[in-house]
Amino acid sequence: MADTLNGPVCEASDAAPEFPMPRAARCPFDPPPALKELQETAPLSKVRLWDGSRPWLVTRHADQRALLGDPRVSADTDSPGYPPKADGDGGDSKFGFIMLDDPEHARLRRMVTAPFAVKRVEALRPVVQGIVDGLVDELLAGPRPVDLVEAFALPIPSLVICELLGVPYGDHAFFQENTKTMVHRDATPEQRGQATREIAGYLGGLIGERLADPREDLLSGIAGRVRAGEIDRRMATEMALLLLLAGHETTANMIALGTLVLFRNPGQLALLRESDDPKLVVSAVEELLRYLNITHLGRRRAVTADIEIGGQVLRAGDGLILANEIANRDPEVFPDPDRLDLTRDARRHVAFSFGVHQCLGQPLARMELQVVYGTLFRRIPTLRAAVAFEDVRFKHDAFIYGVHSLPVTW
Repeated sequence: MADTLNGPVCEASDAAPEFPMPRAARCPFDPPPALKELQETAPLSKVRLWDGSRPWLVTRHADQRALLGDPRVSADTDSPGYPPKADGDGGDSKFGFIMLDDPEHARLRRMVTAPFAVKRVEALRPVVQGIVDGLVDELLAGPRPVDLVEAFALPIPSLVICELLGVPYGDHAFFQENTKTMVHRDATPEQRGQATREIAGYLGGLIGERLADPREDLLSGIAGRVRAGEIDRRMATEMALLLLLAGHETTANMIALGTLVLFRNPGQLALLRESDDPKLVVSAVEELLRYLNITHLGRRRAVTADIEIGGQVLRAGDGLILANEIANRDPEVFPDPDRLDLTRDARRHVAFSFGVHQCLGQPLARMELQVVYGTLFRRIPTLRAAVAFEDVRFKHDAFIYGVHSLPVTW
């Protein structure tokens, strides 16, 4: 592999910094200051995790893309050296296919790719527009202030993914509460395991129903793969769990966090609110995805064969953490990266990863965010936060970053 990295390399030592690193209290939208310092001075360095293991931390954009596209880098949690996020991470559940390598990863991924193709997703845009408009109607008719997370940000992707999968939206309180436990950093392995089993049992039951009575939904398609002998019931359940979790938790956090950062950048908010150019909405979504990173604990990988990068040899069995939030602030790729600029060409961001494991649902997430940001401020032009910024509680305690609540008024 070509040398894509310049600067000193930090070897393992007792002084290796702990990861994850804290954000600056006054800058909750920005990556931790220590990540920025490492990107400038030691872009490939060892860090120390909760269990004492010492994976390599990769901070530069070019190096992350190079490694994410390298077949010698494994996403399999069973690979030697794979860095766990917390006690009990990895092990039994592979979440369908994202924690597997090719060719098995590719085989399983192809089974659920079609509904997330760009043309199929675009056909859903009127449906999503109707959902968003309906929720805005309810906001305008209801009391003020209101929590934007519970009343708007969470229902939108939940309704959409339930429609796609064929999961009854009436059960959303059950699966949302359990997924909160699954992504909570301070939950015990037992608590996360119990929450996972609760949702898996629920989805497994729905797959069983689709085996007996197929419908026009994604769960029926997955059940059809079981009927054809291509996957077993357990893998079908894990795939459904992955799609349900990723389909609502990530986008919901992005909606609320993006709204808050626009409140903090009134000039950019005015630009978005007052423009009738759909291209600006598309550009705004890409810039918000670059500027904010809800997957804020780095992408975890393991090296399966020696790789030379930046004059350093990564050995088979080494762990990797690719800190996407600082890669998206790399000044070599994004000039003045700490400034939010909705007119910027931010399409090279790695918010959805890169390579064969890039996010399957990114066309859907993009479309949902475009509808949200193109509608919310146009229909409620005086929308604003109803609490002081200092009182907003950020999800420092979760694997997926965002805000716990966002009271708004108008």
